[in-house]
Amino acid sequence: MSINNSQNHNIEGHFGEFGGQYVAETLMPLIKRVEKEYNEACQDAKFTEQLNYYLKHYAGRPSPLYYAANLTKELGGAKVYLKRDELNHTGSHKINNCLGQVLLAKRMGCTRIIAETGAGQHGVATATCCALFKLPCIVYMGAKDIERQQPNVFRMKLLGAEVRAVD
Repeated sequence: MSINNSQNHNIEGHFGEFGGQYVAETLMPLIKRVEKEYNEACQDAKFTEQLNYYLKHYAGRPSPLYYAANLTKELGGAKVYLKRDELNHTGSHKINNCLGQVLLAKRMGCTRIIAETGAGQHGVATATCCALFKLPCIVYMGAKDIERQQPNVFRMKLLGAEVRAVD
């Protein structure tokens, strides 16, 4: 069975016969609350203004586009541009999402942030946002990843996050 995702979804973004969502039933009330708050926040000019402010003045958005002249020449003339998200604060695009998530969590009255990370970039971005907004932060990370990604673990801890190993 083939589903064309751009055409076969409902207004809530659910796909196909089974809804396109798999979440433990015990979490559904929380998921619904986040969804409701997110939809309301998107319509709130003050919230979007605040998010846009931090994206521009804290994260460094919009990310610059760099015309890659040498690569353009090497590829025979197709103009190549690189979006330089690594120049954003924390070194990746992840700060964009984390700013929105932490602002939404604050709006919802949450008092701490819990996150997961693989190589550590998401953990660093989350810890950075939590430090900015003075929220406690716990980051779960694979034990082997903690060993391999010590610089990111150091940064998370420096920002005040607690990093918990997962075996």
